[in-house]
Amino acid sequence: MDQVRRELGDCQRCKLCSGRKNIVFGTGNPRAELVFVGEGPGENEDLQGVPFVGAAGDLLTKMIEAMGFRRDDIYICNVVKCRPPGNRNPEPDEIAACEPFLRAQLAAIQPKVVVALGKFAAQTLLRDSTPITRMRGAWRVYEGIQLMPTFHPAYLLRNPAEKRKAWEDLQAVMKIFGKNPGSRA
Repeated sequence: MDQVRRELGDCQRCKLCSGRKNIVFGTGNPRAELVFVGEGPGENEDLQGVPFVGAAGDLLTKMIEAMGFRRDDIYICNVVKCRPPGNRNPEPDEIAACEPFLRAQLAAIQPKVVVALGKFAAQTLLRDSTPITRMRGAWRVYEGIQLMPTFHPAYLLRNPAEKRKAWEDLQAVMKIFGKNPGSRA
């Protein structure tokens, strides 16, 4: 993992570098069996250099804990490593510039399961343009690793009624690890 971070360096591979405060590489256990992949850093993440530290991060932490894990047990990263201006969606050239580093992170970790949080994570890893609303909840395979697409925590904050579906997705992940579903996140 350290080698992947060194290769990324002070990345200038796309226009996102011009507005960033910090590269948000990833956090957690570099030998994790479970990895969560999000879209990209927001304002709080850019300031702190850590993924999922704002309101969506708080919800993700609750989801992880409801699954019977701690944030230290798992690894969290994003498709793009720099914040898109105004938290806009990452553009195809920005995703293309960062994707080799995401793939290298996952290759270094070799997790048992990846949870793709939202459209950009799922579509990038699976090279599939199916909408997340149709993709979520169905096991897929990424490079021999089981992958569960589900909703992004920021989406769940805007659409709380969808939390039940996300929890069903996470319960399927828990079964892989022999964990008993607890209370809902």
